[in-house]
Amino acid sequence: MAAGAPRVFVSHLSGVPVFDPNGDQVGRVRDLVAMLRVGGRPPRILGLVVEVVSRRRIFLPMTRVTGVESGQVITTGVVNMRRFEQRPTERLVLGEFLDRRVRLVESDEEVTVLDVAIQQLPARRDWEIDKYFVRKGRGGALRRKGETLTVEWSAVSGFSLEEHGQGAENLVATFERLRPADVANALHHLSPKRRVEVAAALDDDRLADVLEELPEDDQVEILGKLKEERAADVLEAMDPDDAADLLSELPEEDKERLLTLMRPDDAADVRRLMAYEERTAGGLMTTEPIVLRPDATVADALARVRQQDLSPALAAQVYVCRSPDETPTGKYLGTVHFQRLLRDPPFTLVSSIVDSDLVPLPPDTPLPTVTSYLAAYNLVSAPVVDESGSLLGAVTVDDVLDHLLPEDWRETDFHGEEGIRHGR
Repeated sequence: MAAGAPRVFVSHLSGVPVFDPNGDQVGRVRDLVAMLRVGGRPPRILGLVVEVVSRRRIFLPMTRVTGVESGQVITTGVVNMRRFEQRPTERLVLGEFLDRRVRLVESDEEVTVLDVAIQQLPARRDWEIDKYFVRKGRGGALRRKGETLTVEWSAVSGFSLEEHGQGAENLVATFERLRPADVANALHHLSPKRRVEVAAALDDDRLADVLEELPEDDQVEILGKLKEERAADVLEAMDPDDAADLLSELPEEDKERLLTLMRPDDAADVRRLMAYEERTAGGLMTTEPIVLRPDATVADALARVRQQDLSPALAAQVYVCRSPDETPTGKYLGTVHFQRLLRDPPFTLVSSIVDSDLVPLPPDTPLPTVTSYLAAYNLVSAPVVDESGSLLGAVTVDDVLDHLLPEDWRETDFHGEEGIRHGR
């Protein structure tokens, strides 16, 4: 772990209030959800169990936690209010780790876990267990008199998975080391039954990333085997253009049912994309590019570009528009490329360095024209603007490639990192 990375003992999080970016309280932390991993790796923290005002307990992914400090948790403001249901691959830290009897690796001495420290990985939103606060002794009268000490996660046995067995838990933990495209390739070659079991054991964000890399038949098969509420959660976690592509493969009644279960804002983005022909700029675009107002500074733009969840193609440039700054926006003014942001002082207004020379793409631009546009101007992303001059979204080169390659390209010519090393 990098020095200075945030570390928090979980006992200090119990009952801590959770706030959205506006300062409104969402609820209180009641537990943390962890996933055990193979190979002696520390358990990963997936998210928080938060009790909201109605006393319902919901799941808040750690990817949507922006701050854990001063006795409070700050979220991105996007909260799914569906009731939390623990999955077979998940462990509750407060409920299942504390007071657990484990052993010290070096001495084989039995100890009791009194507290657990979690730490954020450098430059990422991922958190994992870092240390254990334990007491020596076998309990009873001796328990309060036993020596207490704080040890590294690796100094304790009993909090990792054995690398054998057929449970989906073990395979999911192994898959965690792989990129989504490689997990998708592995899933594709499992039996249908096993594929659905493993997919169901993945957390929502991870499954969304993997689904985006799978052939359409596999996507439809997996989504159809999930509970409808879970399927809606996964669709919300997918990029809107990928979710729209997947929903377009479903029967009309299934499509509408899932859209109704999704959050209204997410469903609205997907419906808007589904209104365009598939092989056009409107059908290819994502509705979530980086949009800034004219009075934003270079520093503001760089802060947005640094967001971990952005793909490299979307992080390559920002789009300057008049308010509102969510698609569809006010008047589109132009683009500022990442390289230009690096050359200008942080206090520079983006409106003073905007590139307005390139004509944006209309939403009905056909795929061959989009491809030529990106190639001619050496772009990895291009703005899509409607007749009124509002920015609708951005087409990225990865989405264009998905539609240019043969339909079975995921199954034939590419087999992940091993395929590259062996020339397959």
